[in-house]
Amino acid sequence: MTRTTAPCAWSVAILIATVGLAPAGDDTPPAPVVDTSRGDALLAEYFRLETERIEGETFAGIDTLEDWTSQRDESLRQLREMLGLDPLPEKTPLQPVVTGTVDHPEFTVEKLHFQSLPELYVTANLYVPKGITGKAPTVLYVCGHARMRDGERSLGNKTGYQHHGEWFARHGYVCLTIDSLQLGEVEGIHHGTRRYGRWWWNSRGYTPAGVEAWNCIRALDYLETREEVDTAKIGVAGRSGGGAYSWWIAALDERIACAVPVAGITTLKNHVVDGCVTGHCDCMFMVNTYGWDYARVAALVAPRPLLISNTDKDKIFPLDGVVDVYEQVRNIYRLYGAEDKLGLQINEGPHMDTQELHIHEFVWMNKHLKGENPTISVPAEKLFDPKQLRVFEDLPSPERNSTIDETFVPAAPQPPVPQDAEEWASMRDRWLRELREKCFRAWPPDSPDVALTLDVADEASGHVGDYGFSLYEFTSQHPYRLPLIALNHDEQPERVVVKVLTQAAWEHLQETWQSAFPEQFIGPANNSPASIPPFWEDSVLQPDTLYIWTVPRGIGPTEWTRDEGERTQIRRRFMLLGQTADSARVYDVRRAIQAARQIAGPDVPVSLHAEGDAAAWALYASLFEPDVAELSLISLPASHRDGPDFLNVLRILDIPQAVALAAQRSSVTVFPFAEDGDWQYPLEVAGQLGWDEERLRISDAPLLDPIEESE
Repeated sequence: MTRTTAPCAWSVAILIATVGLAPAGDDTPPAPVVDTSRGDALLAEYFRLETERIEGETFAGIDTLEDWTSQRDESLRQLREMLGLDPLPEKTPLQPVVTGTVDHPEFTVEKLHFQSLPELYVTANLYVPKGITGKAPTVLYVCGHARMRDGERSLGNKTGYQHHGEWFARHGYVCLTIDSLQLGEVEGIHHGTRRYGRWWWNSRGYTPAGVEAWNCIRALDYLETREEVDTAKIGVAGRSGGGAYSWWIAALDERIACAVPVAGITTLKNHVVDGCVTGHCDCMFMVNTYGWDYARVAALVAPRPLLISNTDKDKIFPLDGVVDVYEQVRNIYRLYGAEDKLGLQINEGPHMDTQELHIHEFVWMNKHLKGENPTISVPAEKLFDPKQLRVFEDLPSPERNSTIDETFVPAAPQPPVPQDAEEWASMRDRWLRELREKCFRAWPPDSPDVALTLDVADEASGHVGDYGFSLYEFTSQHPYRLPLIALNHDEQPERVVVKVLTQAAWEHLQETWQSAFPEQFIGPANNSPASIPPFWEDSVLQPDTLYIWTVPRGIGPTEWTRDEGERTQIRRRFMLLGQTADSARVYDVRRAIQAARQIAGPDVPVSLHAEGDAAAWALYASLFEPDVAELSLISLPASHRDGPDFLNVLRILDIPQAVALAAQRSSVTVFPFAEDGDWQYPLEVAGQLGWDEERLRISDAPLLDPIEESE
């Protein structure tokens, strides 16, 4: 295990022979306009198939009440985990403070805040009816995305939904209306992946839905301290974002006796296949590690009273999906013999907080919290200027609302260097098991034949100058048939080098592929790098080596849209399916290795060479394929914080630990050295365990110019 300042001869040769990348920096040509219709169609089909798979698995094998109840506790644990709540955070003191009151002839409003975690502030209004004796039924009301401001200051979305709390208080209920993290008085972020490119949220296993669920749990803790509250009769209601948070808390916490989530749930099909995810921020979704359709969340409320409420023209919670959720959940209520406690209410209208929706919310609470069914004769009206309901005159400092994504889900601590082989084996086995279960769970459980074929027979081989190439295709994961391009080799090779390409690398080699296979690879006319000399000069080719190039899905021939907004939503769809685009590409690299073995022979050593994000795909692929002899990882990202995202990976390990895992099985070169990377850990592991010095090289040598070196 060494850190070198100059690459060894074999490393230089292979790098030169297989990189072929355009230089980084300002001279990189702009992305061309290309036809991505084929890639877009393949992606749409993949999303459809994966959605159908999850739909079929969500309630598979549940035919009796025992079937369901035997799974329920584990399902609750999984939901907590997918919200970043397993284990639950410590319930620290709430430190509630009432900053003022607002008086109405029929009720009083307390303006208050509490801390669900130290310095994580929840601002709220507590509506308390006047003249109550004893304990009153109570509603926790959670708010949707109402942007309420006074100049530059947020008043909190509780002020936009004040009419709900006011109606409940006028009819004998205590009602606590709490602000959400975003659009509360102390503002946080719901749009990490949707707007700000915080893809590390996936790697961290973080979603603001978890913060909202936790704030609801702590809100119930606060209500239990109030003498006016009948803790056996607490309901929850909310609309839109508040509808989603109603689902989280009703599923997670048995203290909720009755629930009315309004416009807060629909099917995975609506979100992924129909594209409704584009209308939602990240707070609406758990990190779907276990591949659930959303009816499973709803079913966890059974057999408690639940009214699913929506409008018929809601474009982000479509009617067909809402009805489908209801039908699936009704099957679970039927097992309990509690169909009378499940309701579906559909009113005419768009995605709005309509008066008709209010009425059914109130009727349901009256029926199941009071045992009454009076005529609803008083409408829900907004009675106060929003500024009257503001909690803080001056915002608190310090606060964690704006940075809670950094700490809410703890990252895995820096692991110790194992002291012996036994300790290392324990760490290694745990890491590999957790990676497969938490990061790559969506991979197919088995590996069917890759169905390797030469492309169209009379066009399966092509030439560029004196060099011949063969074009193969293999099945990675239906419907993806991906290319393998092999530099023709007359004799049985002694090893095979598989070069995994990024989009930039593919485009740099576009002229080569177009020249060799003009019918298959027609690229953009304005992006042909005609001035670049061949990169496979005789002086750097190894005569005993078969060279193969491959591209994972979404790259090259299967590239999907280049519209950045659409690409953002594609990445978000992957997460809803319990995977990421990057984790799917790791699987593609695994399948490319399997296909390469069929070309070269099963006993020929395989080397993987890749740069940038592709280096991370290759690194993780090597952990799950046997007998990968060598890894050459160029510009390997130092962390998943800035590199490829896999669900939950930072809760398990980071890239330097993955390098250590790979180095036990393969000869690994990380080249060139990333100055901001912490590569000391794998070096220390290798040194402590006495691995051969050829096993791991961390090189800070400059990357040699492939053209100059070949002259």
